[in-house]
Amino acid sequence: MKISHDNPNAQAGAMDQYYKFQSKIYDMTRWTFLFGRDEIIKAIPLERNAKIKILEIGCGTGYNTKLLAQTFPNAEIRAYEVSDDMVKLSRKKLSQYGSRVEVVHQPYGTTPDLHLDSYDAILFSYSLTMINPQWEDLIRQAQKDLKVGGYIAVADFHDSKHKWFKKHMGNNHVRMDSHLVPLLKELFSPVVDKVHSAYMGTWEYMMFVGKKM
Repeated sequence: MKISHDNPNAQAGAMDQYYKFQSKIYDMTRWTFLFGRDEIIKAIPLERNAKIKILEIGCGTGYNTKLLAQTFPNAEIRAYEVSDDMVKLSRKKLSQYGSRVEVVHQPYGTTPDLHLDSYDAILFSYSLTMINPQWEDLIRQAQKDLKVGGYIAVADFHDSKHKWFKKHMGNNHVRMDSHLVPLLKELFSPVVDKVHSAYMGTWEYMMFVGKKM
């Protein structure tokens, strides 16, 4: 189920190739199975009009980033994305927000970050299960980049009882074996911790919001 790359730059290259076609149909198709994306943003327990800093990892076409900008109208938002095609789409979609929203075209955590302990919230929406084997490094980096009292928010695939479905998702670079939640609970105090069934139990997706103590 894992992509056998040993470094994030190789992982980024694989994702860039994968999304050359997917970027053209992403927003038209993903609503049918990327469940919980809107709900996880609404579940972040921060004052809506506060002047805060939010980080998103794997912003894709900018769907989640736009919702973040609408939900938190005074927030400064920084979003990372590795796919060149996705970056172009997201920057176009988010141009109305000007300098308040920045899309960074590079893998998260690959260069020294000057933002340690500076973010009020960090969002991973259907990105961690595709980042293999670096998903653990990214969660730990997010823990460093959050302020004390800040929140990590994760919506993603969780697991499936069907081997054929896991194989299918693995062919699309997605790992599904309940691996995210244990580390999230270890590093953050849970505020939201839910697992939901999709399509009559074909698979499960998880929603987690945790506070950095």
